[in-house]
Amino acid sequence: MDKNQLRMQIKRAMLDMDDQKRAQLSKKACQNLINTDDFKKAAVIMVYLSLPHEVDTTFIILQAWQQNKTVAVPKVSWQQRHMIPVEINSLESGLSVERHGLRNPSTGLPMPLEDIDLVVTPALAFDRHGHRLGRGGSYFDRFFQSPRLKAKKCGLAFSGQLLDEVPQDEHDVPVDCIVTDEGVIDCSSLTEE
Repeated sequence: MDKNQLRMQIKRAMLDMDDQKRAQLSKKACQNLINTDDFKKAAVIMVYLSLPHEVDTTFIILQAWQQNKTVAVPKVSWQQRHMIPVEINSLESGLSVERHGLRNPSTGLPMPLEDIDLVVTPALAFDRHGHRLGRGGSYFDRFFQSPRLKAKKCGLAFSGQLLDEVPQDEHDVPVDCIVTDEGVIDCSSLTEE
């Protein structure tokens, strides 16, 4: 199955998930992330602003603020096909809804890449080696390729989004760990065959 067919299949499954089940599994996945050493040690966290069918990251962001952490979110430039981290201090203001329902910060200061300790990234699917199947724009892959970014890369997903293998291209950048509603997978400890 190619990437586009797989994307459509997984999107369909995510959209078909019952709202109550999605909320319950989101909370478990977020709690598992908050309990990791990477989250506890991080002073600056970059977290994606979730779409309605994804793991809801609101709980992570609120917990980070309660623990006096700095929170940055991706600001997408559609024309230039890249994203930059922007610090946010509210989920109520300073955000606009853009393409595909994606929330994009309209205010906030850019966050230097070298200051970020943990990046929480979405994907439609992950495999246990940290390979991710994104939405097809390669925004996170290009972001991860910056030599200034030293942060731990953490995938966040429902356990149903974990596959045996995700198709990959040479420009795809794997994550260091994956957190789901069922637990944490340390991808860096797994060796490629």
